[in-house]
Amino acid sequence: MQTPWIRHAINEINADFQRSADTHLIRFNLDDFPGIGFYLKDESTHPSGSLKHRLARSLFLYGLANGWIRQGTPIIEASSGSTAVSEAYFARLLGLPFIAVMPASTAKRKIELIRFYGGECHFVTDPCQLYSESERLARELNGHFMDQFTYAERATDWRGNNNIAESIFRQMAHEPCPVPHTLIMSAGTGGTSATLGRYIRYQGYDTRLLVVDPEHSVFFDFWHSRERGLSSDRGSMIEGIGRPRVEPSFLPDVIDEMIKVPDAATVAAMLKLEQILGRRPGASTGTNFWGMLQVAKRMRERGEQGSLVTILCDSGERYPDTYYNAEWVAQQIGDIQPWQREMQ
Repeated sequence: MQTPWIRHAINEINADFQRSADTHLIRFNLDDFPGIGFYLKDESTHPSGSLKHRLARSLFLYGLANGWIRQGTPIIEASSGSTAVSEAYFARLLGLPFIAVMPASTAKRKIELIRFYGGECHFVTDPCQLYSESERLARELNGHFMDQFTYAERATDWRGNNNIAESIFRQMAHEPCPVPHTLIMSAGTGGTSATLGRYIRYQGYDTRLLVVDPEHSVFFDFWHSRERGLSSDRGSMIEGIGRPRVEPSFLPDVIDEMIKVPDAATVAAMLKLEQILGRRPGASTGTNFWGMLQVAKRMRERGEQGSLVTILCDSGERYPDTYYNAEWVAQQIGDIQPWQREMQ
């Protein structure tokens, strides 16, 4: 039986959704690619500042509806940042304790945002410890481990209900090429790519889904091999995307193509996009933009026209000490100049 607090909590989350207008779809053109429209779905404008606001909202509703979250339940999540920021936002909205289990290398600004929303940060040195440490804390505190990597794809209604796929196609309806040639997406949990791929098939759109994967992530290799036991001994350098193991929410069969993107190419594309937009995108958006340009090059070679859509996942203002710090990039990522020359 639903308690008054559960009804209150669900109403609070739905009210937050109603207060938030849909995110913007930014269009721009590049002279080198005539007849091709470039679109960015700007998820950085959510109240908690990233694409993960949608996921956090879905995960909280899923946990409440399943009876896993009750009044006073501590919420624990394994996250490198943006999901934790968004979940901390919703935990504060509901008056629940929140602990983010994250790598010690997480961007300082994200840590500050989690604490701003009243959350705690629990650091691990090995990214592969995120899951076991989260489970341990949940057991000891009698809390709920959100486990975004398992529940991302099933917590989201991929058929509609203003999910990101439905929103993109609705906003594209009056554009010159309303049905995109390709949607480009990077994968963290795999939940967003699953939502996009399912929605494309459900609606019968003639749109391809390309997923871009950073270095030191196993999604690309898994897509080719289907070996679920694949793992990497190090984590991704691009915060929020790429995983050292195959996550349950990553669904390879809804994806048409995958591209592996070098980290240096990601940073070069991120800086190029800053010049185009006049504002700083996050690094994962750089990965997305690099993939978008690869599709555009192929379309140009074939004489094709059409629209390409990707996600502006979060703002680069969260990364002043890392991806927008040339010294840090040189030490952690390497020489990006060859990729910058290619971008020219």
